[in-house]
Amino acid sequence: MVCFRLFPVPGSGLVLVCLVLGAVRSYALELNLTDSGKATCLYAKWQMNFTVRYETTNKTYKTVTISDRGTVTYNGSICGDDQNGPKIAVQFGPGFSWIANFSKAASTYSIDSISFSYNTGDNTTFPDAEDKGILTVDELLAIKIPLNDLFRCNSLSTLEKNDVVQHYWDVLVQAFVQNGTVSTNEFLCDEDKTSTVAPTIHTTVPSPTTTPTPKEKPEAGTYSVNNGNDTCLLATMGLQLNITQDKVASVININPNTTHSTGSCRSHTALLRLNSSTIKYLDFVFAVKNENRFYLKEVNVSMYLVNGSVFSIANNNLSYWDAPLGSSYMCNKEQTVSVSGAFQINTFDLRVQPFNVTQGKYSTAQECSLDDDTILIPIIVGAGLSGLIIVIVIAYVIGRRKSYAGYQTL
Repeated sequence: MVCFRLFPVPGSGLVLVCLVLGAVRSYALELNLTDSGKATCLYAKWQMNFTVRYETTNKTYKTVTISDRGTVTYNGSICGDDQNGPKIAVQFGPGFSWIANFSKAASTYSIDSISFSYNTGDNTTFPDAEDKGILTVDELLAIKIPLNDLFRCNSLSTLEKNDVVQHYWDVLVQAFVQNGTVSTNEFLCDEDKTSTVAPTIHTTVPSPTTTPTPKEKPEAGTYSVNNGNDTCLLATMGLQLNITQDKVASVININPNTTHSTGSCRSHTALLRLNSSTIKYLDFVFAVKNENRFYLKEVNVSMYLVNGSVFSIANNNLSYWDAPLGSSYMCNKEQTVSVSGAFQINTFDLRVQPFNVTQGKYSTAQECSLDDDTILIPIIVGAGLSGLIIVIVIAYVIGRRKSYAGYQTL
């Protein structure tokens, strides 16, 4: 844990910020805000990342995930007073900021709104962006929490607006802390209240050079994403995760009965996100190429391992599951998506259609080469013809020998 102190913020007193570093591309933010008497007035700990779609100079679209925030400051975070409610303000990178506003009623307090600003002029994050400048997305929430309760939401929460998808998880927050002590009474979000997710069973082996013990074929689950009242993405697949971390290999079968799906659909990109009690998020990002085909472009994952550590990997330069727009992609046999040297996904009974879904049903499928049995026909015919030619040659040779034996030299 890395802790550092900031100078006093007007109206709020001294701010103590603790930044808890996690695994690759994922860490929690923790803020303990104190008043002029050095008593805690607001406490928050949470994880978040952002997916932004933007237009490039060549009139195509790209999608980036912002999760590694680098150096973070909290200028403008306040405890609140009679005129202004508490506020968490976070700044990171060149021109990126995030603000959460709170208010209080008689017996409750509320998370009123969240504002996220991003800078498309940052060429590192948004290479070749057509429009340069700072854009802001505002979301109204009005989440009401009993006064003096700590709000908890471990489940994934997603906000989507104007080409921006905001992801939040492992959230702890209490505004209007009483007597400087964070409450032990927790108010759970609706997602945590209804979650009955069973733990995923992990199998581990001691060496990365040793192949993990094979697990039985995972059960295929059906997942979907809706755009309003219409289904815009369909996926059916059995998923098996192969992970290597700290010289330990794990094989994890995803149970579709305890896995939830969310996502988003746009004209040129589509996101399917899976999460459970142990999987913070497993993202499958699809993209359109050449205006007539789709493919799996990106996979992002963050999950808890059996030893309690967090495993996070992202790859936005993939090329799997290619098929024409207006059709679905199907591969019944086992197929491997290699995300990195430390993370691969085995799929079984796969069928996916991220674009142009009509009436909530799959369109005609393009089968993968592993399923294509038509190639066996020319192989069989060719083998048969080869065998026939060999038999004819052998018969000819034997016949020639017999004819030579019938004539003797005088």
